Amino acid sequence: MKNGNSSITVREIHELSEFEAAVAIQKEIWGFSDIDVIPLRMFVVATKIGGQLLGAFDGQKLVAFLLAVPGIRHEAGDAAPMHYLHSHMLGVLPEYRDAGLGRAMKLRQREDAIARGIELIQWTFDPLEARNAFFNIERLGAIVRRYVENQYGHTTSALHAGLPTDRFVAEWWLTSERVRSILAGERNSSHPVLERIPVPADIGDWKGSDAQRARAVQQEIGRRCLDAFGRGLAIVGLERGVNEYEYLLGEWA
Repeated sequence: MKNGNSSITVREIHELSEFEAAVAIQKEIWGFSDIDVIPLRMFVVATKIGGQLLGAFDGQKLVAFLLAVPGIRHEAGDAAPMHYLHSHMLGVLPEYRDAGLGRAMKLRQREDAIARGIELIQWTFDPLEARNAFFNIERLGAIVRRYVENQYGHTTSALHAGLPTDRFVAEWWLTSERVRSILAGERNSSHPVLERIPVPADIGDWKGSDAQRARAVQQEIGRRCLDAFGRGLAIVGLERGVNEYEYLLGEWA
């Protein structure tokens, strides 16, 4: 793929120097202090136990990385425990965003997982970051059935603006009809919309300028999602408007 005049290569990360570059990228993107940074040793471990560590390279320069670790889930309704991948972190340097690099890395992740017989990849994301949510739900085909309050505690990242780290849990069912059709560019409309939950389009700005207002919206979204998920609904779409986005909820079998 291309970014400007540069050729971008997506491949597995193997070398210690590349692990070190991934640690540095975390600090540049999120502004973490050392206590919140995933250390080099964790990257090494992930590659040894069946996880994934993918990098995007502009020549020899690492410009993005994706880290996933193996997991086992056995939830109500599951016939037996199943293996899946938890995609913990995807970071792209600012100057390389909006060039399709995140999607390219997720597709490479999906390809590798399917080749290993893995049906599900999960990850968490901020319900207030509607642009990221749109990518996860409308561009990749993930659904959401879980809302976790303050999953990671309060972090040192300025991007979190001191707010609790409430998170959605995305479920990416890799070979489902929904995912296949969305990745093929087809609009999946097999799930009737039963409920809508709005999120202001500019709430990202509020995080820095009016954290109290942002927190009130966060609490309202959390309350409504927890209620809807408790009734068996799932987020199956996200609709963009001028001033707000709306999470679209329906039934998911």
